[in-house]
Amino acid sequence: MRIEKLAGGLVSIPVPIPDNPLRYTLSYLIPGDHGLVVVDPGWDSEAGWSALKTGLAAAGATPADVTGVVLTHVHPDHHGLTARLRDAAGAWVAMHPAERASMLRDRQTPPSRALGDWLRGLAVPADEIDHLLGTFGADVDRHFAPLADADVLLEDGDLVPLAGRRLRAVWTPGHTPGHLCLLEPDVGVLLTGDHVLPRISPNIGLQLTGGDPLGDYLGSLDKVAAYDAYEALPGHEHRFRGIAARAAALDAHHRDRCAEIVDTVGRLGTPTVWEVAAALTWSRPWEKIGPMRVGAVAETAAHIELLVSAGRLARSGGYVTALSTKSTSSSAYRSAPAAT
Repeated sequence: MRIEKLAGGLVSIPVPIPDNPLRYTLSYLIPGDHGLVVVDPGWDSEAGWSALKTGLAAAGATPADVTGVVLTHVHPDHHGLTARLRDAAGAWVAMHPAERASMLRDRQTPPSRALGDWLRGLAVPADEIDHLLGTFGADVDRHFAPLADADVLLEDGDLVPLAGRRLRAVWTPGHTPGHLCLLEPDVGVLLTGDHVLPRISPNIGLQLTGGDPLGDYLGSLDKVAAYDAYEALPGHEHRFRGIAARAAALDAHHRDRCAEIVDTVGRLGTPTVWEVAAALTWSRPWEKIGPMRVGAVAETAAHIELLVSAGRLARSGGYVTALSTKSTSSSAYRSAPAAT
């Protein structure tokens, strides 16, 4: 993947993610009348910092020209370099209030400890928890703990404070509670972060923030489908057209997953969330998923939460039972649409 100059003066920069199959995060430069904004600077590493500076140079800029950083969400592959860029440029940092709240909540307890407590609440076997935390627990603490705080909070519909641009925040909760897409109507693009990717289904996990993230995500898919005339600039892979069709495909994927989970719970009787996750179909065999089992069990729990809300399943602690075997349309799996 290479640096790409886009319409309206925007620049796309692939910032590498070390030892990760995603390979890179797409960071975007958006120039205004005075300075520019960086959307999702990328993973904090020397290679990432070098890639970001190279992209800035391709736009005729340096880190000192950056007036602001906007986060679609605060995962380290998007937010990791923010503090370094802020310190180099004196830039403000913007995100949705719900994203800031989740980030500050993570600081109250070491992330690895909170993750272990959460896994125990889902009846994940103790040896599996020890193995997972032993594999990457220290990395979780290192990459999540020091993330830069917000100076600017962007609610749904707010304009990013960048003179010469009508860059508007579109709140799309699901992947994270405060995930934002960014609409640039004069260029005809929607920066979609991790909400809608061209081929990958973003992880929608019921983790430490609770709530009904999958219900929120499905409502947010409906919301962005209205921007089908715009080109999507995602946080990974490549830009694409056909936002509505992609949103419909993601909706169908989650509808099929809900049906598979209901069938699996009915077959197993009263399984744990972990046992349900292990019995589902994944892109790789369960025994080869490795540390990504955390994401798999989190996403399974999110689907179960939606099915509990729909009256299909019941959950007590980490155990799940089926309440109904009737077929259910996709609309019955939805909570209220995300706020507009």
